[in-house]
Amino acid sequence: MLANASVFFTFGIALIIIILVMLFFSFVPVGLWITAYFSGIKIKISTLIGMRLRRVAPSRIVNPLIKASKGGLDIDINELEAHFLAGGNVNTVVDALIAAQRANIPLTFERAAAIDLAGRNVLEAVQVSVNPKVIETPLIAAVAKNGIEVMVKARVTVRANIERLVGGAGEETIIARVGEGIVTTVGSSNTHEDVLENPDSISQTVLSKGLDSGTAFEILSIDIADIDIGRNIGAKLLTDQAEADKNIAQARAEERRAMAVAREQEEKAEVQHMRAKVIEAEAEVPLAMAEAFRKGNLGVMDYYNMKNILADTDMRSSISKISDEGKDQK
Repeated sequence: MLANASVFFTFGIALIIIILVMLFFSFVPVGLWITAYFSGIKIKISTLIGMRLRRVAPSRIVNPLIKASKGGLDIDINELEAHFLAGGNVNTVVDALIAAQRANIPLTFERAAAIDLAGRNVLEAVQVSVNPKVIETPLIAAVAKNGIEVMVKARVTVRANIERLVGGAGEETIIARVGEGIVTTVGSSNTHEDVLENPDSISQTVLSKGLDSGTAFEILSIDIADIDIGRNIGAKLLTDQAEADKNIAQARAEERRAMAVAREQEEKAEVQHMRAKVIEAEAEVPLAMAEAFRKGNLGVMDYYNMKNILADTDMRSSISKISDEGKDQK
């Protein structure tokens, strides 16, 4: 029994030691320390343990430090760790510094870290600074003085300006400024034929305006990739204006016609009103005559004389009409 208890005790102690050793090697990156040591980087174990306690992955710092050392850069490990804790990409910054050193571009760790924290890809910026980038603008529509629309597409060759990467405008600003310059140049041309004959005048004029001011790029050249003729904007505007004038004239004529019709209807209504009054007055004549007979103001002879006068008047009117018709027939 004692022998069995001794065996179990020894086995338990050995298991505890194995667990402690595994925990030690999982918390303390001894393998990473050995790699750094044989790479010429002297790092204390306590430094690596401190990274663990600060919740920093030691491999994210040590591996870029080894790469920087092999690339001939003198960077302090505390700078890399501070940049990592600030949310930066340590590996990209080290790659950018190595690329800049190989291309003889003056770039310090502080500036590279600032560019990276500003949200720009510092490695891509160094690459564009060494190998210029071509930005193609969309099809830009402009109108010459003769009213013809010209469609222009340009290719802008730019090189990154390391000094202006922090706070400098991006590609969208370059495209917008080039488009504005193209519109201005085409708009100042007398005819679209002048633009077609000398497309290089567009690039020369636009390039001379200093469009890269305040941007993160330096414009090397502006090349016209394509020119097309669009619509006749001037003729379309004149046609639209003529159509609008015609519609206005028609509307005014319709207004005048409506007013004339309204006046005619008012006159007809007035005539009908007058006729109604005459008929009403004529209807009152027999009543007035009867009243005059009753009161003795009108005698029988007076009535017959008035009848004779009316008959004579009607006869004269008939004779006058017959004479007029005979003259018309002659």
